[in-house]
Amino acid sequence: MVRGGFGIFYTRLPQIYESAVINDNGLSGKFLFLDNADTTEHPIFPTYPNPIANCTPAPVGCTPPDSLKPYLTSDLSAFAPNYVTPKVQQGNLSLEREFADRFAVGVSYLYVRGENLIRARDVNLPQPTEYSYPIYDATGDNFTNSFYTVNSFGTWQTQQSMSCPFPPCINDVARPVPQLTAINEFDSAATSIYHGMTVSVRRRMTSGFYFRLAYTWAHAIDDGQDALVAGRPVTVQNSYATKSERGPSVTDQRHRLSVSWIAEPRPFARGQEFLAKIFNDWKVAGVMTFGSGRPTEARVTGDPNRDDNSSNDRLSGFGRNAFVGPDYATMDLRLTRKIQLRERVRLELTAESFNLFNRDNQRHTLTDDGLLNSAGHFVPLDRNAGGRVYPAYYQRPTSFLKATSAYSPRLVQLGLRFVF
Repeated sequence: MVRGGFGIFYTRLPQIYESAVINDNGLSGKFLFLDNADTTEHPIFPTYPNPIANCTPAPVGCTPPDSLKPYLTSDLSAFAPNYVTPKVQQGNLSLEREFADRFAVGVSYLYVRGENLIRARDVNLPQPTEYSYPIYDATGDNFTNSFYTVNSFGTWQTQQSMSCPFPPCINDVARPVPQLTAINEFDSAATSIYHGMTVSVRRRMTSGFYFRLAYTWAHAIDDGQDALVAGRPVTVQNSYATKSERGPSVTDQRHRLSVSWIAEPRPFARGQEFLAKIFNDWKVAGVMTFGSGRPTEARVTGDPNRDDNSSNDRLSGFGRNAFVGPDYATMDLRLTRKIQLRERVRLELTAESFNLFNRDNQRHTLTDDGLLNSAGHFVPLDRNAGGRVYPAYYQRPTSFLKATSAYSPRLVQLGLRFVF
């Protein structure tokens, strides 16, 4: 038996992008960010218990005092001028042949390619400058005699000033449009590709027994398609080097093995009614699944590239999803017993177990800001390393690639169904 198909379809635009463009228009919302470490902002910092602005409860709008207006900024979201609707191509081909009585082997291939996928870039950034920062151990006290290099949108300041009383310091990003902070442009520039090959062996239901085994090898790659969460785009790390975003997709799983079966034995026939009532009418079904680990990010906290986005920084020298998390394996089993009360009335008792062997399927938890399981922490405090003073340093973590949670343990549930 040969099956095949190919199709092209255009995806819908998620409404959250339209909402972001409508709401983040640079006019309806203003933001205020003050840094207590900046001595030039000390005069306008509020003193407890005085508020920074007098606003009525639940106001429709609140006019800030004149002293704050120079510090107010706005975010802007917009579709790129050449934006087009994302397109997906999908093709599949499967071959299956029966090689023995009720046994069949099959091979199938699936191809999916996405084009013009949505990707967010902050286009209100200057050209980055390459800087190197020293690396310290997990305590932050011992220099490891190594450095990380980062393309930074904030420049170093080596001269003393009001904003930098103890140089060197890292200047805030000098945006081309200073009245705005991030300008998140939604480009239709990302692509993705998926290849999957499955080999399976199955036995059709015969004498109360069904069996299927399937192994899948697959690989999914993309170059940073965006996932807009809670109004904050996970923009690319460097808007001037978008090719560096290409890497394994978050859904990439190279190996997956699945074994399933159903058994309904009836060992006793007519003439053995007593034994048949005890041992017949049982049904056992199970699914065993094993999957290799999925990709995980080497995320760094502290915004080392100084683009005012704490969710897009990766460890220097590593691409997107450069590491692989733990594998996953589970066994689910279901046992059913039918009890015939009358000709058209019966009871069905079921016992089900998920993760029957209670395997510890560990997982890495990574928040949007990389606060859990981060690959490092960027600390904007000056340090003397190798006879030179640096305005910041990297601190190595203690928890990276260590499991912080797990999938569900063994669960057992019992059920009773009345069929009439």
